[in-house]
Amino acid sequence: MTEPNPRSAASDGGTRPKESDRMRDVVRAPGYLKTLVFCALIGIPVSFAAFWFLVGLHELEHVLWADLPHALGWDTPPWWWPLPLLLIAGVVVGLVVTHLPGAGGHIPASGLHPVSASSAALPGVVLAAAASLPFGAVLGPEAPLIALGGGLALLFRDLARAPATPQSNALLGAAGAAAAIAAIFGNPLIAAVLLIEVAGVGGPQLFAIMLPALLSSGVGALVFTGFGRWTGLQTGSLTLKLPEPFPHLDTGDIVWSLLMAVVIGVFMHLVLAGGRLAAAFVTVRTLTRTVVCALGAAACAALYALITGRTPQEVASSGQATLSQMAADPHAWGIGALIAVLLFKGAAYAFCLGSLRGGPVFPSLFLGGAMGVLFAPLPGLGVVAGMAAGMAAATTSALRLPVSSVVLVVLLLGSSAMIPVVILAAVVAFVTTELLPPGPAMPSEKPAGPGTSGSATTAGAP
Repeated sequence: MTEPNPRSAASDGGTRPKESDRMRDVVRAPGYLKTLVFCALIGIPVSFAAFWFLVGLHELEHVLWADLPHALGWDTPPWWWPLPLLLIAGVVVGLVVTHLPGAGGHIPASGLHPVSASSAALPGVVLAAAASLPFGAVLGPEAPLIALGGGLALLFRDLARAPATPQSNALLGAAGAAAAIAAIFGNPLIAAVLLIEVAGVGGPQLFAIMLPALLSSGVGALVFTGFGRWTGLQTGSLTLKLPEPFPHLDTGDIVWSLLMAVVIGVFMHLVLAGGRLAAAFVTVRTLTRTVVCALGAAACAALYALITGRTPQEVASSGQATLSQMAADPHAWGIGALIAVLLFKGAAYAFCLGSLRGGPVFPSLFLGGAMGVLFAPLPGLGVVAGMAAGMAAATTSALRLPVSSVVLVVLLLGSSAMIPVVILAAVVAFVTTELLPPGPAMPSEKPAGPGTSGSATTAGAP
């Protein structure tokens, strides 16, 4: 009788290998170490491409929202400024969706997808993002970066004539996406955790994807940091400068954060339901209705500027720069302005989620931060705890990724002082959102066209 392999001895009676042995087998599998080295090398060109992509978006946004209005004699964009810009965005994105392979990437209302764009779909992804984000879409750059990074990694693999297998597609797609999004959040750890949680796998599959994602995101962060300092160019990475020192948490912070998380969970659930309705609306007569939704978002920004006398860019665009300004000087916002920006930006966010191209992270961070500042005057709360809990609750509700949301908010805060309220708010918001009625379903997305790759994560993962 054959003696059992001790490495295959099972914890449940000898029928299954131990988890540690299975992970060891993954690392020792033929070609895995070569793939790991290739992921590190591929992080370099992917990071360069992502760097210039983000620089281009940042510079074009500055031209459209600062340089051009100043050249025409305005200190800030006039109230009607979003209307022509988002009209252009709607037309271009509608044409990309209807005529180019890949449909410009996935619909943002469906959340973050671990899908790499094929080489044929890459031009549409870049063009749709360039037409959406600088022109005022209430979306962030993370979803296009995931598609761009993963797609470029697979393209470089093909150019190097490396073997193409489902396992290598999964590993290289995750590594390329992690390298591309490492800098936009200001920390490679966020990129790796986000990609791992989006993948939705565990055990050896998680271990196999984790190493390339961590390695490539670290290489990407090094390239971003060094190249950014050398060129002096800005990519628009998200940073917060909250008042210091951070206060000590007390009972009021905990209680109000929990209640606020429930309110934010309901609010974000309604916004995302609006995004899914917009997505269903544009499935028929896509070009025309994409333009209608883009103009709906523009009208929200214009009405906000007319009512409050503030710049329309506080509603248009991702909210990244506005969130940084709010964190630095929260007292510059009155209660009326905060309520207005929440209502109008929430509506504009819903329009853009269903029609334009981008990611859901940055606007949800802004909405949560603004809600935190709005609730901050409550007895025993405060700005820092309010913003920390608000951002965690809103991001968790939008992404359904509580671990990534907690890591993102804690690293943005730059301190561990608010970790308890961040975790509690994320959990309460997640549970609240899951207990609410599901709302309208997402329509089936348009086929991605010829040559589109499959999932960059779970499909065929080792």
